[in-house]
Amino acid sequence: MPQLFTVFISALLALIITRYLAVKVGLVDKPGVRKLHQGDIPLVGGISIWFALVVFCLLQTQPFTWQACYLLCSGLLLIVGVLDDRFDLPVFPRVIVQLAVAALMMWAGFKLSSLGAILPGLLAMEGLPVYGITILAVWGAINAFNMIDGINGLLGLLSCVTFSALALLFYLGERRDMAFWCLGIIVATLPYLFSNLGLIGGARNRVFMGDAGSTVIGFTVIWLLIIATQGQNAVADPVTALWVIAIPLMDMARLFFSRMLSGNSPFKPDRDHLHHVLQHCGLTANQTLAAITLAALALALTGIGLDIAGVHESISFALFMVLFAIYFWFTGRYKHGSEKSERHSREKQV
Repeated sequence: MPQLFTVFISALLALIITRYLAVKVGLVDKPGVRKLHQGDIPLVGGISIWFALVVFCLLQTQPFTWQACYLLCSGLLLIVGVLDDRFDLPVFPRVIVQLAVAALMMWAGFKLSSLGAILPGLLAMEGLPVYGITILAVWGAINAFNMIDGINGLLGLLSCVTFSALALLFYLGERRDMAFWCLGIIVATLPYLFSNLGLIGGARNRVFMGDAGSTVIGFTVIWLLIIATQGQNAVADPVTALWVIAIPLMDMARLFFSRMLSGNSPFKPDRDHLHHVLQHCGLTANQTLAAITLAALALALTGIGLDIAGVHESISFALFMVLFAIYFWFTGRYKHGSEKSERHSREKQV
């Protein structure tokens, strides 16, 4: 399709140009204690994707009424993300911008007004709970996709899984226009993904997504999930959204809960993410990438399958919570085992 080809070329050209400029202005990720990559890596993946999405929107013969608001909100997140990537901003200004884009989203009419029939009283909500839950969902999606970005290819592949699942939901719900929009996002992501995996230009020319890109991706996901699950034109039950973003959501929730139980800030970086767990268990980086991607795909298809089969939302939600409990137990067991091993090692050295 000509539009998708143009989007791909736009993203590729933007990636090449911004990669060159990023090195000049210091918009790079430097190796350190937690960052084990070699050399300074340009943080421009998100910029190339956002630019390609602007081109994609301009190419639409019948643009959605919400596209201007979406580009404004995602553009604000992109700017703050670039500044954060370059100057390492404190948490406060980032949170303020995230609240601002959530407010703009709700002003445009995109709210979580129903959580479905997962629990009594949540089928239809009004007033302050709607605004509070919407803000929490926006903040959660942005940070979930931001925090999952830990090894080469992971954020890009998980994003493609999520947008593919959304495209399938929209297609099955006879929203071909929205399915095509999701496909456009995937195509805009491909040049970054190929470069991040070293498939374009080799390992020496890798780029990273950066906080600018991961926050835009997370915001785009929640924007599309609200379209997919809310209102008269919804194509899926709200609980299906949990399955579509299961891996990033569970990883973020478990880390926040675990850090706070330990008396640490929920934003304090550590090496307890799922990819760290799997690598500690003996998997290589590529095996970890494949395992997490396949798991995310399987969970998204499970949620879509439950939705198509007409399984009651409360049952789907209960199954998801069981899954989360297993995930929490597995990753928690790794953490305690790792801490015990390190303690034993220190005692032997003493």
